[in-house]
Amino acid sequence: MRIFAALLLFPLVLGAQQTPSKGFIGVKGKEIVYPDGKPMLIKGTNLGNWLLPEGYMFKFEKVNSPRLIHALLVELLGPAETKAFWQQYLDNYITEADIRFLKQAGANSIRLPFDYRLFTKEDYLGDNDSTRGFRYLDRVVGWCKKYELPLLLDMHAAPGGQTGDNIDNSNGYPFLYTDVPAQQLTIHIWQNIARRYSKETIILGYDLLNEPIAHYFDATQLNPLLEPLYKKIVAAIRAVDPNHLIFLEGSQWASSFKLFGKPFDDKLVYSFHKYWTDTTQEVIQEYLDFRDKYQVPIYVGETGENDDRWVLAFRRLLEKHNIGWHYWPYKKMESTSCVVQFPKPVGYDVLIQYSQSDRSSFEAIRAARPKTLPATRKALNDFITNSKFEHCFPNPGYIHGIGMKVPEK
Repeated sequence: MRIFAALLLFPLVLGAQQTPSKGFIGVKGKEIVYPDGKPMLIKGTNLGNWLLPEGYMFKFEKVNSPRLIHALLVELLGPAETKAFWQQYLDNYITEADIRFLKQAGANSIRLPFDYRLFTKEDYLGDNDSTRGFRYLDRVVGWCKKYELPLLLDMHAAPGGQTGDNIDNSNGYPFLYTDVPAQQLTIHIWQNIARRYSKETIILGYDLLNEPIAHYFDATQLNPLLEPLYKKIVAAIRAVDPNHLIFLEGSQWASSFKLFGKPFDDKLVYSFHKYWTDTTQEVIQEYLDFRDKYQVPIYVGETGENDDRWVLAFRRLLEKHNIGWHYWPYKKMESTSCVVQFPKPVGYDVLIQYSQSDRSSFEAIRAARPKTLPATRKALNDFITNSKFEHCFPNPGYIHGIGMKVPEK
């Protein structure tokens, strides 16, 4: 991949002032602004568990990343049935009806997590079609254009792994920062995405890396490598797309801005995530200080996963300080800590039990294998059926907490 030579021809211009992009959401000082210049306080949710499934949303504990979920399904169904399951899942978990509902509920944008493998020939969710990523993104872009709901694209799993835990579908270490081919592939995918959507005004921006560098790893070694990588990705994007906002997340699960220096592009938004903290100003003070120091917008890419009282209190804290948010997540099975939920299928507990069993050897897999596989297959198919929008129902307390409303039928 001959990318770096091209990047050298595209210098990073510190503090450069680009011509305002007509029709695109932009920035003005500490504000994100609509094309007409009016401030935009981001308010919405994340389409989690769709293009990057997460085990806990399947009620699995140990089986907590896409590749581990896939391995479990292959053990039970075999390769062909597992591939069919994922195809049905991807076509039904999020549909136009979900986007319409979110617009009617009062969201003004959504964040879409994805796994980079959708844009490569690597095996992922039963297939290796490198065109799948754009097929799904184009689908959502079309729905968002129809309902005028800006879309933030989030690389939730990057080549090599940017976090080093289950959420980036990696191998348990953030190899991205030391693996040059992984960095080149990351840059290549983002440039291709930016090239395709460079003139698409419904795109809010690009969230380059989700929750970089988990706290388990040596921050003194890895943190200094993050911003230089961001600069390379941004340079590649700007070579084909001068229009869109670019969102940079801090290190240690998007909690620390200490690695950042002076902003190096004039359309940056700095993102942090917060879960299970107090709801006092002290929790967000360092981000407010960063915003004031550099006169740049800040925003919360993920928060939530808590009770309605906490969700409301934290949202009010963010509003008080003019910080937008995308609460996590939009949809879950049998849960009130999300916008909508859907029922757990009959017989699904057998799957949960299997996921918790010893599967460390072929002998163990054979011993743990459910005796009633037809019922297990039905439970999996019912998971897809139940997750369709028409079978979901809203969580009013959570929806109120994030400042939205339950649409009238």
